[in-house]
Amino acid sequence: MKRIVVLSDLQIPYHDTKAVKASIQFIKDYKPDELWCVGDELDAPEPSRWNKGMAGEYAGTLQDGIDLTKDIMSQYRAALGKKPFYIQRSNHTDRIDTYMRKYAPAFSSLKSLEIEELLGYSSLGITYLHRMRELLPGWVMAHGDEGALNRVPGSTALNLAKRIGKSVVCGHTHRLGLQHDTVGFYGKTQTLFGLEVGHMMDIKQASYLTSGTANWQQGIGILIQDGKKVSPYTVPILGGTIDIP
Repeated sequence: MKRIVVLSDLQIPYHDTKAVKASIQFIKDYKPDELWCVGDELDAPEPSRWNKGMAGEYAGTLQDGIDLTKDIMSQYRAALGKKPFYIQRSNHTDRIDTYMRKYAPAFSSLKSLEIEELLGYSSLGITYLHRMRELLPGWVMAHGDEGALNRVPGSTALNLAKRIGKSVVCGHTHRLGLQHDTVGFYGKTQTLFGLEVGHMMDIKQASYLTSGTANWQQGIGILIQDGKKVSPYTVPILGGTIDIP
């Protein structure tokens, strides 16, 4: 039997410190066999297209966000030990490479500016996935921007699962939800799951939410493999704590 914890979008430096601390402590206590992260661990607002030509582009704070991300990921690594740790590419970490290729292409070949090196993942023994990959039998980790966004929790992941023919765990939506779809007949059926793991962001720092609220839920995910069977679970983070029976 294998147990996997799936981290949700942290959006560092806009993360909720209580939620992050709770997830680190949970990993220490639960002792999973693997740790996955669906991406958007770094928010990287500075090179965002939304900040182009604006004050945010010249804020000079990107290195601070990178350093803080390195520190928090090193804490997850310490909590996990030497077990496998995967992080999925995402639209926010893509911002750095996209910005460089558009406005500083001469630097695009520098290995020190590759995400694995820039965020210290190579030295931490973290595998950075540049595309979706089947990490468990019938299960793929995605970020969530690979398909169409759906407002119903779990639907973005399930629709992507239907498209690729594999169950999907993803983030991106900041929603916590699990959906499934079964096809077949006369008892010979196949079930696809769509698991969205929520977020660990401090919603008060999401200045782009004009109403100050959103249909978002803090949480993480758990996958338990028993042979070829994989069971998915949503785990809410409520009041900065994680509790499971």
